[in-house]
Amino acid sequence: MAKETGFFHDERCLWHSTGEAVLFLPVGGWLQPLAGGGHPESPESKRRLKSLLDVSGLTGRLAVRSAEPVTREDLLRVHTPEYVDRFQELSAGRGGEIGPEALFSNGGFEIATLSAGLATRAVADVLDGLLPNAYALSRPPGHHCLPDSGMGFCLLANIPIAIETAKASRGLGKVAVIDWDVHHGNGTQHIYYQRDDVLTISLHQENCFPTDSGAVAERGEGAGLGFNLNVPLPPGSGHETYLHAMRSIVIPALEEFRPELIVVASGLDANAVDPLARQLLHAGSFRELTRMVKDAADALCDGRLVVVHEGGYAESAVPFCGLAIIETLSGLRTEVVDPFEETFIAQQPTIRVVDYQIAIVDDIARELKGQS
Repeated sequence: MAKETGFFHDERCLWHSTGEAVLFLPVGGWLQPLAGGGHPESPESKRRLKSLLDVSGLTGRLAVRSAEPVTREDLLRVHTPEYVDRFQELSAGRGGEIGPEALFSNGGFEIATLSAGLATRAVADVLDGLLPNAYALSRPPGHHCLPDSGMGFCLLANIPIAIETAKASRGLGKVAVIDWDVHHGNGTQHIYYQRDDVLTISLHQENCFPTDSGAVAERGEGAGLGFNLNVPLPPGSGHETYLHAMRSIVIPALEEFRPELIVVASGLDANAVDPLARQLLHAGSFRELTRMVKDAADALCDGRLVVVHEGGYAESAVPFCGLAIIETLSGLRTEVVDPFEETFIAQQPTIRVVDYQIAIVDDIARELKGQS
């Protein structure tokens, strides 16, 4: 097996345009435009991550690749023909909105199929033994996207498209998807809610987005009952609470399920200064989360692990969080020192608050176990 971690990137994904917005809502009515457009899903956090990889020297030690866009056949394994046709039609014009908070401009369809293509190629190359693991810097993101509607900045379901393509072309069996984006991975949950071959786990800030999904009681239906796990964490959850959730819920679930591949929906918006959430993680948190998942992948599925970029809107913090993940995947350390980490560590919850948050996680673990 090749030794270099894969890094999948294409400049064209950074040309995706989301139009003007204030936080997550389009400009209009009482919402005044912000300077510079104001949409949080801008290319800058991703571009700055790639720039940090370059300047640190890490890029040169990775297997850097692009990919082909996914095909219509690939899309139709997950999305409805009507959705694909409507998206393509709008994209050929001036763009538009293909679902709630899912804006794009001319050419958005082509860029979204390339974003899904990065994730799909990363999964394929890891399964084929060409790479030990990989990071796909996909944009636009995908974990909110439904089969028939975009949602929450997501235009295509990148990870399900990658999984279903691998199942069709490589006979892939059981897959675990771990979503640590701060928002609930409702799209991925919906797509696999009635299936037992894909374990979906979402750690997210409770009632953040979407506000009506991500409850512990959402466990799947039919054959999928018990194969969807939600870990809704209170606002202000920090490093220790997230690690406790991984140790007490996520890792045991992986060990019981024994997947052939692990995919991480890697939103970096649980960082301490993200504008769309209120969690308190820092670069060291993402380093440790990645280490835990990588150790699980090494033990359970010969190290087959793919990390796909999702949200993360603090241009200051995202590059350092992403670098920490890719360093951990590759087993390499650069000379980069996160200048924010000391401050973010100092802002972690007090011992009393951490004890309270850990008790919530323990309650979730008991509830999940009781429902299994």
